[in-house]
Amino acid sequence: MLASLNARALVLSLVLLAVFLGLWEAASPKQQLAGELTEYELLMGGAEPKAAVPPPSDVIAKAWEELSNPFYDAGPNDKGIGIQIGYSLYRVLSGYFLAAAIAIPVGFLIGMSPLMYKALDPFIQVLRPISPLAWMPLALFVIQDSQASAIFVIFICSIWPMLINTAFGVAGVRKDWVNVARTHELGPFKTAWIVILPAAAPTILTGMRISIGIAWLVIVAAEMLVGGTGIGYYVWNEWNNLDLTSVVFSILMIGVVGMLLDTAFAYCARLVQYQE
Repeated sequence: MLASLNARALVLSLVLLAVFLGLWEAASPKQQLAGELTEYELLMGGAEPKAAVPPPSDVIAKAWEELSNPFYDAGPNDKGIGIQIGYSLYRVLSGYFLAAAIAIPVGFLIGMSPLMYKALDPFIQVLRPISPLAWMPLALFVIQDSQASAIFVIFICSIWPMLINTAFGVAGVRKDWVNVARTHELGPFKTAWIVILPAAAPTILTGMRISIGIAWLVIVAAEMLVGGTGIGYYVWNEWNNLDLTSVVFSILMIGVVGMLLDTAFAYCARLVQYQE
């Protein structure tokens, strides 16, 4: 039954995609050939191509060209899409795992201690709503390195969903299980490792999944600001060149990589699910 539903959903998705691409192709303006223009239009520069949203056929051709050699390096402003995505993933994962190394232990502390929850909650509520990009000028001034500043911004935006979900998951562990651990005279660390961590793992992984999505969103904007390398810089650089075909292609690549990251964490979350 589930396999049949998945098959029908896939067919429907492909039909919707085909319809969307067909409408997009039909709605895209066609460039006039020079021979079709009047003498006046030629004198006024009408033969020059005008910037317009490219049709899907152009985007597909661009994707084939870029993906056939994604790791070429022809200079600072001319690198393959694979290299640009690699730089972005490096920054995202560096900031993300640094945030996880802090958020998960502190989340355990907050979830297991009502005193620490009350003491740290005001700081969390003040810092959490601040836009990650608002930290960028301060990070650039203090750190004085664009790559480290981008990693810091990813750290800031990733830490809060993991911290809050970890604290919520730890605090929500059934008291019966914790009491059994006390009956067996397990210490706090052993209780956290053997009892609380497996029970809170689904909630923790949910927070980690939310964080990786936010981190991938933020890195694009951060790289547009700091420049140099990365998929965000690639988008901005192609926009400055008025190459809208490359812009659309890079937007689609951002979506594909984000989907793969989310799928990986969704799979990990399914591995730690359990039935009470």
